[in-house]
Amino acid sequence: MLLMISISLIIMMLTMLLMLISMTISKKMTINREKNSPFECGFDPKSSARLPFSLRFFLIAIIFLIFDVEIALILPTILIKFYSDPFFLMMTLSFFMFILLLGLFHEWNQGALDWID
Repeated sequence: MLLMISISLIIMMLTMLLMLISMTISKKMTINREKNSPFECGFDPKSSARLPFSLRFFLIAIIFLIFDVEIALILPTILIKFYSDPFFLMMTLSFFMFILLLGLFHEWNQGALDWID
């Protein structure tokens, strides 16, 4: 029991020593306000969080995520090819691609893919 306590104390002291050494050696400057801020993307963290945000950018991001997930659903069909009828596989993929293209044309007609007003 005493051995476990002494080993854990040694480990904690070694950990604290290594953390102290890394903090003193690191090249982190406390003067640089932008590097210390949680965001390094151009937003000022000290200003209001209620800044206007482009709704078109949000819609394009959502459309990308939807189509990206649907494309990821197509990938396992390579394995299905070995276990099922090729005609059934082609019909399923054709139906799935038809739904994808139908959604893409709907988004195009609604103007969600237009960047220019």
